[in-house]
Amino acid sequence: MPKILSVGTSIPKYPIQQDTVVEFAKELFEDSFKDINRLLTIFQNGQIEKRHFTRDVEWFKDPHTLEEKNDIYIKEAVAYGVEAINACLHNSATLPQPVPYNEVEAIFYISTTGMSTPSIEARIMNVLPFSPYTKRIPIWGLGCAGGAAGLSRAYEYCLAFPKAKVLVLSVELCSLTFQKNDRSKSNLVGTSLFADGIACVLMAGDEVNLENDATYPKVLGSQSTLMENSEDVMGWQVKNEGLYVVFSRDIPVIITNWLAPNVSRFLDHHLVELEDLDHFILHPGGKKVLDAYKDCLGIKADKLKTSIQVLKEYGNMSSATVLYVLKGVMETKPKKGDKGIVAALGPGFSSEMLLLEWG
Repeated sequence: MPKILSVGTSIPKYPIQQDTVVEFAKELFEDSFKDINRLLTIFQNGQIEKRHFTRDVEWFKDPHTLEEKNDIYIKEAVAYGVEAINACLHNSATLPQPVPYNEVEAIFYISTTGMSTPSIEARIMNVLPFSPYTKRIPIWGLGCAGGAAGLSRAYEYCLAFPKAKVLVLSVELCSLTFQKNDRSKSNLVGTSLFADGIACVLMAGDEVNLENDATYPKVLGSQSTLMENSEDVMGWQVKNEGLYVVFSRDIPVIITNWLAPNVSRFLDHHLVELEDLDHFILHPGGKKVLDAYKDCLGIKADKLKTSIQVLKEYGNMSSATVLYVLKGVMETKPKKGDKGIVAALGPGFSSEMLLLEWG
């Protein structure tokens, strides 16, 4: 079965403490909400201590056009994408030797926070010495589910081409979608959660021999699920000024009611019980989302410690977040035979899942 060999990340250069964002949000929203002090408790209660952005906090105090923000997205996505790819292909912790760029057969590019034609992976191929025959598969619009979806599509590619090495590159610069003049509660919640993150994963088909004894997670299967008539749960409204966040307050309730049977169907198909899982690589959309995972799946907090830690240190980086969690779990050196589930939820409303086994 296809296996995950390496994960590399790139950390945007402006770390911002959550207390600083609280001060910024109070100044921005206090004229719009009489109960602003009560609403600001979502920042302290969200288990996020720090996030990283491509610009410092002062930049967000001024309005910026869609053109300006998207130009920044293109420039920074290329720069940070190059860093993440290099970290992934030169990851001495999991690779016996660096993987040459020209051995990468395909690049799956995942993003929902900016637009570019030609797409970002094409621009990166003009910076790094990939083969000009590398296949490009840009995927846009899957939001927080995109990282897991990218892994699923890469898995399917490697099933079809077992000698292939492929990359999944996720670049989410959520901060560049911030709308200073949007005084909605959705924007306030988004301001408390979202951050910038970049991650790259190397996956290989079953016939790729690395000539080492390392234990890698193999992908046993995947599942994509769409909830009917749920477009208003999560996503973007596209307006003249740019992208406005759609973020339903019912997301934790939807997860609690919908995710468990979804997971059960997936595991039943592979004859695996929930109790058989050693690792839960779940996208930490926020504290309430993590609580919903615990409630609906009946798992203890220690099973989510890597997801909790990623949320604490980086916030919600949309599609890249679950790849940060994957990196953290892989660094714990799971034992041969350990099983895990990767899951992320996104616009649609939808879910993406993969079943892993180390071996």
